Amino acid sequence: MTTLATDTGARTGTRPEVTQAAIDRRVRLFNATCVGVLIAFALIWLVPIAWAVDTSLKPNAETTRTTWWIDNPTLDSYRTIFAQGDIWNWYASSFVTSLATAAGTVLVGSMAAYALSRMRFRYRWVVFWFILIGIMIPQQALIVPQFREFSAMHLLNTYWAVILPQIPAAIAVFIFKQFFDGLPRDLDEAARVDGAGFFRTYWRIVLPLSRPVVAAVAIFTFVWSWNNLLWPLLVLSNPKLMTIPVGLATVQGSYGIRYADTMASAILGALPLVLIFLFFQRRIVEGIAGTGLKG
Repeated sequence: MTTLATDTGARTGTRPEVTQAAIDRRVRLFNATCVGVLIAFALIWLVPIAWAVDTSLKPNAETTRTTWWIDNPTLDSYRTIFAQGDIWNWYASSFVTSLATAAGTVLVGSMAAYALSRMRFRYRWVVFWFILIGIMIPQQALIVPQFREFSAMHLLNTYWAVILPQIPAAIAVFIFKQFFDGLPRDLDEAARVDGAGFFRTYWRIVLPLSRPVVAAVAIFTFVWSWNNLLWPLLVLSNPKLMTIPVGLATVQGSYGIRYADTMASAILGALPLVLIFLFFQRRIVEGIAGTGLKG
């Protein structure tokens, strides 16, 4: 029987079945390769961070040494930042502007996406494609007209000048629309039968069901707003209103070659974002997976 099956496979051109042990070996080899690549990329990503931490723990006189070894580790740079700098004001400004930007982006983006996903009107897809074109427009191209606009409204050197231009985000509309398109329309019809209007259906039914994507968009917007340097640098000149990136730019300018102080301030500025990713990484993955943007 075995010979007959082999001869039949040879005549038909089919390969003999691969054993389960061979499949397991291939799977283990593939997994080991993936783990090795991930570890290599993680080390490449961690080396600059480790160098920054190492430099921040050195006295300023030893920062020009190329060795990793610290003869006299010290926290003087962190004490200098807290004592002489305005980092607490920078933290407060960054939290206020980033939270307001994230909340505004979620609200405006989800409302626009819900209208494009559920409403049926002429040229709906034209409007959607015009919104997507905004993704291809670099923000630097809008700096001059936006600056003149906020200058005319006397909003420069205020939180509004930082928050309002960052709220309209075409990518947020796209992500929300992808998620809303996947929700069953029976929910909307059931809500209308119960007497709910268009906005009430969005606010009471669709938005609570969209918590994963809301969390993902809010976190990404918060991080992007926190790290934004160019626009806040142009519209803010009051040291008490400066955000973390703008404050770090002034630290580098005032401290000169005091690399330990510069690295200490950079680490303190990035620390909140690291904590946010550690606490909300599950929400980020669930939100992105729910939009269908995989790979």
